[in-house]
Amino acid sequence: MRVDPGFPAGAVVVFQGDSITHGGRGPTEDPNHILGHSYPFLIASSAAADWPEQNWQFLNRGSSGDTITNVAARWQQDALDLRPDVLSILVGINDVANVLDGKSADTKGTAFEAEYRSLLDRTRSALPDVRLVLGEPFYLPTSPDPGLREAWTAQVAVHALVVRHLADTFGATFVPYQRALDDAVTRAPAAHWVWDGIHPTYAGQRILADAWILAVTSRAH
Repeated sequence: MRVDPGFPAGAVVVFQGDSITHGGRGPTEDPNHILGHSYPFLIASSAAADWPEQNWQFLNRGSSGDTITNVAARWQQDALDLRPDVLSILVGINDVANVLDGKSADTKGTAFEAEYRSLLDRTRSALPDVRLVLGEPFYLPTSPDPGLREAWTAQVAVHALVVRHLADTFGATFVPYQRALDDAVTRAPAAHWVWDGIHPTYAGQRILADAWILAVTSRAH
């Protein structure tokens, strides 16, 4: 059964973010490696197989280790210059890591929100018709230090709330990744889906892809 995301024919779909999006993507144009092995690959493979006549182009510009500041620094060449019709962003987990590591005092996500808002303002100004998709930062309690799991959960929730608010403000599609993963945990242990609290397994990537497709198609119809 084909699920129509409602993209125009020939649409350019760009995925932006950190290592969760990066997914080991290749540095060449080899079509077997260019999208990596993360959720953008799964989304693109489903969409392109179901709707080959639409000639959609999927691009992955996620970069491992990026905070919102890092993403903003490369936004022109890795987002705006690509002239996307659909722009999907998943960022925030490295900002959380900096708070928990003591490298940032942004416990309320205030600086994160200001930087993210500025990025979205730039995007709307340059690409007024772009369809924005904002992914929710997420966490499952499988990280190596059990003593920090509650702190991770709480801080990720702060940043996730910021993203939800920005999605509402900018009329973007919001992808509730945390809810999708929490639902998945009712079917198998957390480690089946996310191996270190942050990075999904191949099973977890499928959960992200399905959540993205559901959010985008629900918004389209």
